[in-house]
Amino acid sequence: MDLIRRGVVFKALVLLCFIRASQGRDHFTKLNLPPFLKASRFPTFQHEAYDYIIVGGGTAGCPLAATLSQKYKVLLLERGGSPYGNRNITLLENFHICLADVSPQSPSQGFISTDGVINARAKVLGGGTCINAGFYSRAKPSFVQQAGWDEELVNQSYPWVEERIVHWPKVAPWQAALRDGLLEAGVSPYNGYTYDHLYGTKVGGTIFDETGYRHTAADLLAAGNPNNLRVLLYATVNKIVFNTKQGHRKPRAIGVQFKDENGGHHQAFLREKRGSEIIISAGAIGSPQLLLLSGIGPRNELKKHNISVVLRNKHVGKGMSDNPMNSIFVPMKNPTKQSLIETVGITDAGVFIEASSGFSQTDDSIHCHHGIMSAEIGQLSTIPPKQRSFNAIQKYVDNKYSLPKEVFDGGFILEKIDGPLSTGNLVLVDTDVDSNPSVTFNYFQHPKDLSRCVYGIKTIEKILKTNHFTNLTANGAGYPMETLLNMSVSANINLIPKHTNDATSLEQFCRDTVTTIWHYHGGCHVGKVVDQQYRVIGISGLRVVDGSTLFRSPGTNPQATVLMMGRYMGVKILRERLVRAAGV
Repeated sequence: MDLIRRGVVFKALVLLCFIRASQGRDHFTKLNLPPFLKASRFPTFQHEAYDYIIVGGGTAGCPLAATLSQKYKVLLLERGGSPYGNRNITLLENFHICLADVSPQSPSQGFISTDGVINARAKVLGGGTCINAGFYSRAKPSFVQQAGWDEELVNQSYPWVEERIVHWPKVAPWQAALRDGLLEAGVSPYNGYTYDHLYGTKVGGTIFDETGYRHTAADLLAAGNPNNLRVLLYATVNKIVFNTKQGHRKPRAIGVQFKDENGGHHQAFLREKRGSEIIISAGAIGSPQLLLLSGIGPRNELKKHNISVVLRNKHVGKGMSDNPMNSIFVPMKNPTKQSLIETVGITDAGVFIEASSGFSQTDDSIHCHHGIMSAEIGQLSTIPPKQRSFNAIQKYVDNKYSLPKEVFDGGFILEKIDGPLSTGNLVLVDTDVDSNPSVTFNYFQHPKDLSRCVYGIKTIEKILKTNHFTNLTANGAGYPMETLLNMSVSANINLIPKHTNDATSLEQFCRDTVTTIWHYHGGCHVGKVVDQQYRVIGISGLRVVDGSTLFRSPGTNPQATVLMMGRYMGVKILRERLVRAAGV
């Protein structure tokens, strides 16, 4: 009887898993996306050539591939799998789970900067749009002007993205409290619902629809020409192939080497046609890493790893930045509805105020884990700094099944710095493309960044003193700021040793509780590694189009502008070729 019962349970679980897996696949079918093939199906001896090979199917890579495929043959290579059918990607209630997943199949690859801050890079078709908090807000006009972009084309490219994957949120109670608290604290005026970057308080867009379903950059591939667009999953590019024959004025990119999910090796090549290009869109970590692995970078760095030098460029991997974030955990007297970023306060001091709240998850997700935005108390603070590792984090996650759900009744108000002046660098650890490079951001190295953090924390204190929050908190009259700071020291996960004066020195609190909100950028800056058209300086047939080229993170959150950038550059490149073909 017990065996029969187990058999029934097993069949039920199989059926449930099938139903769950099919959710999201229906969305895949409705979108009429091009076929996604595993990289192992790419022929070992490949005679087919392409007009464009795009390395990285992420936030910029997907709209770029869709746009270029309207006229030309495009091969899109993505090192991760498909987002469709993965409920931890597609459902808002499972948002935090991807960040906690350390399995080889995870859509998120964790890394720890040398500063001791836990971070994540996407490893899935759709890139960062699959693992972020979904907030959508455009860059301010001055950013567009400083980038030298065509404003008319920018204003056409944003809507192209928005009409396909962006939605207006139904503002959650926590977000409404933040909105009203911001206004009472003086972060005004109220700008309502808008994608635009305006000083004051506003509600922005989101890539989660009203059902809590996530729409990602991968959805944009439906706008491409399926006859011209080939998408390979689990295709990890480890090297750009160059023609360096004598007589050529400079090296020319002609193809790529990549490995498939089984470790098999492949090559793909461009057509021998003027205008054909390799375009790297592997993100702020992946793009400089691939340039270095391909022999483009500082000579000493390449020599250290026995990489043949194709082009010396001391700027590759330099100028890495991440917008530092510090958050205050506020316990609530009643369970708080889950919300991600919907409301933002844009101050004229270069500080953004946002919030997230509550906790929800489906039964098939990891129990009670909030990822980097964790609300647990205790966490890793009792583990000696040298023992704080991903294994320690995972062990902590595994031991939390017994935690009461009440621990998670609360929310965060966070502040983050706009355009930090502190910068760092990226260097290779080894020549394995699957290894994370060593990344340093030097959070708060510049004193102005630290002073802005203190301003942000003081602004949050003003918000918490408003009636909108004192009526929500567990004791009914609001907590003293020192109490909230002490709670928040433990509620922010990083591997930085804590100090006894964290609650009395806001400067020390900022240094010790800094976390990321995944807005890292740099490593392939315009004017240093690429030119104004994102062509790699000193190389023919090679561009970089993604956040690695940016000197600062655009807007309050970069995804809107990086999505736009993919569409924008696709149209620009098509126009360039049209002009060239016309002989103008």
